[in-house]
Amino acid sequence: MQNYHQWLEALEKSSWAVGIRQSLWLYPTLEIVHIIGIVVLVGAALLFDLRLLGSAGHLPVTALSRYLLPWSQRGLILIIPSGLLLFITNARALGTDPVFWTKVGLILFAGLNVFVFHRFVYEPFKFRGASGDMPGMARLCAGISIVVWVAVVACGRLLAY
Repeated sequence: MQNYHQWLEALEKSSWAVGIRQSLWLYPTLEIVHIIGIVVLVGAALLFDLRLLGSAGHLPVTALSRYLLPWSQRGLILIIPSGLLLFITNARALGTDPVFWTKVGLILFAGLNVFVFHRFVYEPFKFRGASGDMPGMARLCAGISIVVWVAVVACGRLLAY
């Protein structure tokens, strides 16, 4: 545990972390980029999840996935580097905060949910011709996704206070 705390302290004292903290605009810019990434990722995922739950039934799921899911991936491209840079500026406090680790755990769970959905639910659906309503497992994955992403956002907000 001592090594972990030393590692957190080293991150926080790194030239990158110090530079971000000392810059007038860099930290707020990283926060804005992080929030935009969250909006893009969660917004696209939420719209797709709502379709899986039966909303906008006139829109084909496969066409919607080809449009929305790349936006979720683009959101990740903004979230990951900005989140890591924000983390290092306050590594000691965040690295020992249960809310932070809850957020990380929820993000990993969301990733597992995405994997299960695409590998075991959506691929067979597309293979069968993508006709009809989504299977019950798709609706379950969509419900889980919505709950988990709302919880991730809530944890992020709790970390700010």
